[in-house]
Amino acid sequence: MPAARNIAFLASDVPSAQEALERLSARYGQHAPKDADVIVALGGDGFMLGTLHATQALEAPVYGMNRGTVGFLMNEYGEEDLIVRLEAAEETVINPLHMTAKAADGRVSEALAINEVSLLRAGPQAAQLRIWVDGKLRLAELVCDGALVCTPAGSTAYNYSAHGPILPVGADVLAITAVAAFRPRRWRGALVPKGSVVRFEVMDPDKRPVMADADSRSVQNVVSVDIRSEPTVAHRILFDSGHGLEERLISEQFV
Repeated sequence: MPAARNIAFLASDVPSAQEALERLSARYGQHAPKDADVIVALGGDGFMLGTLHATQALEAPVYGMNRGTVGFLMNEYGEEDLIVRLEAAEETVINPLHMTAKAADGRVSEALAINEVSLLRAGPQAAQLRIWVDGKLRLAELVCDGALVCTPAGSTAYNYSAHGPILPVGADVLAITAVAAFRPRRWRGALVPKGSVVRFEVMDPDKRPVMADADSRSVQNVVSVDIRSEPTVAHRILFDSGHGLEERLISEQFV
C-alpha cells in the first residue's frame, strides 16, 4: 500500500487492546479514521468485523493486529517497525453478503455480513426450510438446526465448524451449508455462483420458529431470507507480506 503517514488506531474494550492503543498511538500518532491513510484495528476477529462495517464508507484499508483469541483476520501483534509492515502489506478486497429478512409480522430487515448469513432454529423443534437459488426451487425440504450462506473470507468461521468447505479467496462462489441436517441426512451443502440469490423459506414458522443472523445482527421469527453478494461494498483488508488471506485459507486446510 502507499505511504502510511496517518494512522487511526481503534481498539476493543479488552485491557490488552486498550493498553496497545495507548502505546501505539503515543509512538505513531493518532488520527481520526476519516483522515487516516490506514486504520489499525486492535482486538479479535469480532472487533475486526465491527471495524470493517463501521468504516466501510471510508477509503482507508484496515489492518488488524491480534489482541483477542482466534484472530484469523488479524496479523500478529508487534509494536516495532509498524510503518514498514503497513507499507509492505498485501491487500485483499472482499464483498460482503446482503441479507433481506422478512419476519412473521411483516417487518423487513436488511443487513450486511462479511462472514456469513445464518438461519438457526429458535425453539425446541428442528427448523424446516426450503432453499431457492435464483428463483428455482433446489431443495424442497431441509430439516436441520440451521443453515448458512458464507463468503470465502468467512468459510473458515461458522461454516467450517458446520463441516462446510473452505473456499479460496478468489473463488467466485458462495457456500450453502446445513447445520446438523436431519433430512436429507446425507445432504452436504452446495456451491453456487457469487452472483446468485439464495432464498430460504421457513416452513411452519409458528411451530418451528427460526431466527436469522448477519454478523451478529439478528432478526427473530423470520419467514423468508434472501441472501446475495453485495458488489457495491468493497472491504479492503491488509495482511503482512506472505501471510495474506489466500495463503491463510490454503494453510487452514492442511492443519
